[in-house]
Amino acid sequence: CIDEFDKMDINDRVAIHEAMEQQTISIAKAGITTMLNTRCSVLAAANPRFGTYDDLETTGEQMDFETTILSRFDMMFLVKDVRDPERDFNLCKHMTALHSGEVVEAREGPLSVLELRKYISYCRNKCEPRVSPEAAEVLKNHYVSIRQAMKQEKATVPITVRQLEAIIRISESLAKMELREDVDTSHVEEALRLFTVSTLDSANKDRAHIGTDHLSEEQKEDLLKAEEQIRRLVPRGGRKNRHQLLALLVQSAGIDEVMAKRAILEMLRRRELQERAAGTIERAE
Repeated sequence: CIDEFDKMDINDRVAIHEAMEQQTISIAKAGITTMLNTRCSVLAAANPRFGTYDDLETTGEQMDFETTILSRFDMMFLVKDVRDPERDFNLCKHMTALHSGEVVEAREGPLSVLELRKYISYCRNKCEPRVSPEAAEVLKNHYVSIRQAMKQEKATVPITVRQLEAIIRISESLAKMELREDVDTSHVEEALRLFTVSTLDSANKDRAHIGTDHLSEEQKEDLLKAEEQIRRLVPRGGRKNRHQLLALLVQSAGIDEVMAKRAILEMLRRRELQERAAGTIERAE
């Protein structure tokens, strides 16, 4: 696990390329030259270049990383600090309870930690699933379509054969979890879904226009309704606080909160809306 990955020295970043790509580490010291195996996974966390994530900028503009290191990660997730009063209250309540000495009961899952470790160890050592011909066909079709779509979008995160290998690894892992001998189409579809909501979502500025998560006709209609409500609430040349606008869309107009946020972002990208000082939004004249 690597925390503060963005603050790692550039020489150290280059050094882990071999470990992540070939699963080996080359050593040449004191006249001894050897190569060691590194059978491990890398979990890293990094902060945006400007401290906070900006939805209006591409991911590549906010990450101080070379594409060579980004392409070596199987999945990349955007973890954003969304301001949710209810969630913030529950988190604050939990933290104060920990520091005030209250006893917090730990919830047990269907399996204990020891049993889960044994199950994972058994899956790793005993299961070696192979991709079935049907699953391989699905992989080929999706990979070609993803490459074509990302080329048109000029994505900041490259989609190469490494990403194809990543999808295969995820598919095999899902099959191992079920103790299956073959990787079927359901495993590939789930791997593609995970890849879409992680790496592709990070690489695509417009979000959710690539992969399996297209907007349905009903969602498109809801998006158009939300944009029309914004035009009614904010006249041309007028301003309104962004949070107040979102609250009006959700509470008064009955728009879904996710769709309301998407509508605001879409209108900001089209320059129909413009962000101003003090968290306000101005509609173009």
